[in-house]
Amino acid sequence: MGSSSNDDFSVVVLASDLGIDARPFLSNHDTETEDQDHWHDCSQDFSDEDFSDLDFLQFFRRQGSDKSGNRIIRIVGKYFPAPVVSGERLKRYIYHKICSELPEGPFCIVYMHSTVQKEDNSPGATILRWIYEELPPEIKDRLQVVYFIHPGLRSRLVFATLGRFFLSGGLYWKIKYISRLQYLWDDIKKGEVEIPEFVQNHDNVLEHRPLTDYGIEPDPLHLTEVPTTAYSLGRYEERLTSREFMS
Repeated sequence: MGSSSNDDFSVVVLASDLGIDARPFLSNHDTETEDQDHWHDCSQDFSDEDFSDLDFLQFFRRQGSDKSGNRIIRIVGKYFPAPVVSGERLKRYIYHKICSELPEGPFCIVYMHSTVQKEDNSPGATILRWIYEELPPEIKDRLQVVYFIHPGLRSRLVFATLGRFFLSGGLYWKIKYISRLQYLWDDIKKGEVEIPEFVQNHDNVLEHRPLTDYGIEPDPLHLTEVPTTAYSLGRYEERLTSREFMS
């Protein structure tokens, strides 16, 4: 009871409603070193592992290039079945795709967040951070920019409040938010990256209802288009009163 410990310790406090798993923050140094030795070798052969099911989903695809010459990796969040794909397998798949399809040269990521549901399509911010931190430094350096299309209110709040602490400095400053597809064409020529139809439809909804960006759905039942009965009755009563007064 009287003895004290001088061991260093740290406390990580995270908002409970953000759904962030703090376990990767608590992993010990030996485990991190072992993982780095295992994953930071681009010669690691994954040819014996079958990724055909993930390739079929097409949530992670190599496509054209942006106007700066960075080759594009397109990620469609809605296509990713988060409940059935473990973070470990996702990490191996991403590493395999980058090493096999983008072994050298600068590249960028076009991430489409349109209509993503946390329970169905998101592996979690902590998992994504963990995967990024496990990448070799030379791959991190080659990643030039992340175009984040249709960020929702939750995403904006998470990155605004925790981004600088939660993400590596290099990654935090590489994220470029794209609220409308028209702004993406400032950096990428049309046709260089395939836009799914549901992404275009979502963009059209946001264009006509901009408050949806902030989690507000104005007049979802279109009640403003229905004539106001009370107003019509009031006008009718005014006409009757006028006629009685004149008579």
